[in-house]
Amino acid sequence: MDIMDYYLWIVVFHIMAFMSWMAMLFYQPRLYVYHTEHKNKPDFVEVVKVQEYKMYKYIGLPAMWATVISGLWMLYLRPDLLQDDIWMYAKILVVLVLMAYSFSLEYYRVQLERENYSKSGNFFRAYNEVPTVLSLLIVGYVITKTFSLAFTLITLGIGAFVIYRVIKQTPKDA
Repeated sequence: MDIMDYYLWIVVFHIMAFMSWMAMLFYQPRLYVYHTEHKNKPDFVEVVKVQEYKMYKYIGLPAMWATVISGLWMLYLRPDLLQDDIWMYAKILVVLVLMAYSFSLEYYRVQLERENYSKSGNFFRAYNEVPTVLSLLIVGYVITKTFSLAFTLITLGIGAFVIYRVIKQTPKDA
């Protein structure tokens, strides 16, 4: 049996890994909101710290690497995907930004764990919108198998507007 017989199973694994990674990316900043807005409740904060650690280390980080490795494996098996159009390059660029975002969550987790932070609940609410915008771009490129500058700019523009509106809300921890 040829390895290409397993290609679709690799795609399935890639999608499931991406979904798991996204679950962490969507929820981790929400934990940071709880953490910052309940800093005067040490027992609550200690529970949230455990959740933050486990969510990042046991779900998010392994899922991110599973996504990246399975994606690279797919490209190894199907190098033609890099020759179709620039959509795959756009997807890879957005994935790299998403990885940087993921690593930034670990940076903030460590700062919160050490109680050495200055970011507000509203900051983390707004920051929580970033993976939504990036995942919309990724899914759009993959489903359409094309790169559309209009789609990209509209998605980024709507995302920026939503983030701006969230930041401008009256802070819950004020």
